[in-house]
Amino acid sequence: MGYVGVALLMCLENLFPPIPSELIMPLAGLLAADGRLSLAGTVAAGTVGSLVGQTGWYWLGRRLGPDRVRDLAARHGRWLTVSPDDLDHANAWMLRHGATALIIGRLVPTVRTLISLPAGIAGVPLGRFLAYSSVGTAAWTALLTGAGYLLRTQFTRVHEVVGPVSTTVTVVLVAWYVWRVATFGRRQ
Repeated sequence: MGYVGVALLMCLENLFPPIPSELIMPLAGLLAADGRLSLAGTVAAGTVGSLVGQTGWYWLGRRLGPDRVRDLAARHGRWLTVSPDDLDHANAWMLRHGATALIIGRLVPTVRTLISLPAGIAGVPLGRFLAYSSVGTAAWTALLTGAGYLLRTQFTRVHEVVGPVSTTVTVVLVAWYVWRVATFGRRQ
């Protein structure tokens, strides 16, 4: 699906964090190395797709506000593995670090999706949110795309290592989620 597919997958990655950009963008970089996509176009598509997904979380936080998001966390936090206290900590961190949180947060797995919600709750202006998010998102997307582009000749060897590692990471993430759900009440 070309650039549209890259943008769509990166949008979904931001809406549903279990889809890893660490898989999407290096493979897109490999397509760029093969000449099927341009490197700049691939980075742009990944960045735009990510920003669209991030903006969805931003608007959710903006529209619901802190009280309703806390209520959702209180009612459904077990399944989201997020407590109202977790939200309070994220909001305080956003207010304390502002722009830095948006830029650096885009470089950290899982945080890169979740940082948008506190930004919306904190009332960060949309233009500022998009500007700072763009910087961090473009850097992360370029890094992953560049890795795929540079490793094109070693893809078979990389796949031999990444295949078992990605399976292990998936199993660990599922186990971590099950543990978080099972122990949610005790951690409160």
